[in-house]
Amino acid sequence: MSFENYDPYFPDQPVVDQYLPVWANLPSFRSKPAFIWAEDSLSGSLKCSSLTYEGLNNSVHSISSQLLQSFQRGDTFIILCSPGLELVEILFGCQRAGLIGVPIIPPNPSFSNNDHHHLIRVLSQTRPKAAVADQGYIEKVERYIKLSCPGNPLSNMLRNLEWIPMENLIEMNVTSNKRLHLSYQGCKPDEVYLVQYTSGATGIPKPVLVTAGAAAHNVRLARKSYDLHPNSIITSWLPQYHDCGLMFLLLTIVSGATCVLTSPKAFISRPRLWLELITKFKATCTPVPSFTLPLVVKRGQVFDTNRVSINLATMKNLIIINEPIYDKAIKQFVEVFRPFGLNPSSISPSYGLAENCTFVSTAWRSKVQGREISDFPIYKKLLPSARLDDIDDEEGDIDIIIVNEETNELVEDGFEGEIWIASSPSKASGYLSHPSLTQEVFHSRLRGRFSHERFIRTGDRGIIKGVERFLFVTGRCVDAIKRENGVETHAHYLETAAYASCTRFLRGGCIAAFEINGTTTAIVAEMQKTGENEESMLRSICEGIREFVMKEHDILLEMIALVKSGSIPKTTSGKIQRWLAKDIFLRGNMEVVKEMKFDKEDDKNRMINQSESRKTILYSNL
Repeated sequence: MSFENYDPYFPDQPVVDQYLPVWANLPSFRSKPAFIWAEDSLSGSLKCSSLTYEGLNNSVHSISSQLLQSFQRGDTFIILCSPGLELVEILFGCQRAGLIGVPIIPPNPSFSNNDHHHLIRVLSQTRPKAAVADQGYIEKVERYIKLSCPGNPLSNMLRNLEWIPMENLIEMNVTSNKRLHLSYQGCKPDEVYLVQYTSGATGIPKPVLVTAGAAAHNVRLARKSYDLHPNSIITSWLPQYHDCGLMFLLLTIVSGATCVLTSPKAFISRPRLWLELITKFKATCTPVPSFTLPLVVKRGQVFDTNRVSINLATMKNLIIINEPIYDKAIKQFVEVFRPFGLNPSSISPSYGLAENCTFVSTAWRSKVQGREISDFPIYKKLLPSARLDDIDDEEGDIDIIIVNEETNELVEDGFEGEIWIASSPSKASGYLSHPSLTQEVFHSRLRGRFSHERFIRTGDRGIIKGVERFLFVTGRCVDAIKRENGVETHAHYLETAAYASCTRFLRGGCIAAFEINGTTTAIVAEMQKTGENEESMLRSICEGIREFVMKEHDILLEMIALVKSGSIPKTTSGKIQRWLAKDIFLRGNMEVVKEMKFDKEDDKNRMINQSESRKTILYSNL
């Protein structure tokens, strides 16, 4: 491709949507695909459709013009569209119209399977004027409203919305006027254009207010960090509604790149699809949650001779998101796919959160070509998510510090504490209708410092190690499990050990560890199959979990429950919701296959006896 009239860092635009007319008016970009949607067809081959930069810009102009005929700048819209190119058009159309978009995964419109609580939360907190959804979805919602009782609160909320069929906005083509681009009427940099909900990994999802300028700064920073440019080809199956999945839509436009999209459902149904998209489109960048790699190793069917051969040689940035990032899982993936062209130096462990418009840092550096995964340091089985020794304040890099979460004092490198992020132009504005929580999280100050600098409290634990000052994200503050001696262990370590004790019958990534009343340490683990399991075998699995956790982490479990597949709640990006798993379990709403409780005092005596036995052996060897 020609780089005609293009410099990757000039001129940058104040908001992401303003990049679209720039690309659309460049001869070398007009017919270039901005986004490609790919999915499996009934015949087994890939079915693809695309949006060029010119086509997307014209569609966005048409959508915004239609919306402004009925609504005013600053009105809030809830976006309930299915994943696809139409969702991308609606998101950018709302920004150009100066509207506030609230994209969420559409729950089943029958609202019968208990997945609509988040929708109720969103409607009550954001108070949208209208909702955009597929025509078929709207018809089902209308049927639900018609059949509901008069006092049904959800029905009343849905009835008060103006429903706009997505197809009407897409199909009606309003002629583009190029003079409009000379005077941009969309969201200004300091205006909120998006309400992005947190993942819900540690508590009820919170509505984060994102300004158009903060989002633009954040993706420009990510563009620089990952060295993206117009020749970059991105592929993503992440949910397009929030976090990294949404950020990469913006990042594509800012970079002038091409992004190949598919749905999370398509990936989970056939993980090999992800590998095939990288191969077919010669992708150079792909963001995936950490659970993806072991899943693809297990179910990727890489040696399937009936399908296209896998070739990952073009991959420059395999971006790993979602802590914890285990060294063993990454190395296993590299070992399996190195023969398929995967360059180990493409592994890009990264860190982000909604309160900072998603991107925060990556341990990958374009300057260090040829650096293999084995060159990264390891801390307690984890890979780093940032390298802080070459932070460049002049280029807008985000400063990260480690703080004692109880005293708010800065801690030295080598000691674990809460990760704080210095305020930057990427920072979100706060939580909608939560002023006290906004003050606490977005405007924290270090104790004993006279500086006026403010920080975002992430709620994540971390530690900085080594001369290159690598940041390791070790876990969540609220999920840490405290032993009797006061030492804390992160829940994910217990979960990993539990799975390792019985990989044949337990589901990886579907185990939750938590404390009950501060005294009982419990593990709830999903079974792969629950049909023909004998009582003795279930008991053996529970005892095996307990013994292995004790061996690995010196922690006694007082309760273990084996539950049916699908019982452990997760976020849309695959994070375990331990707080919710605990709540559901204690309310008795999990389908428990086997539950065992253990006596703590008996275990203490057994531990003392084992300790004495070890001493005897030790002394006998002197």
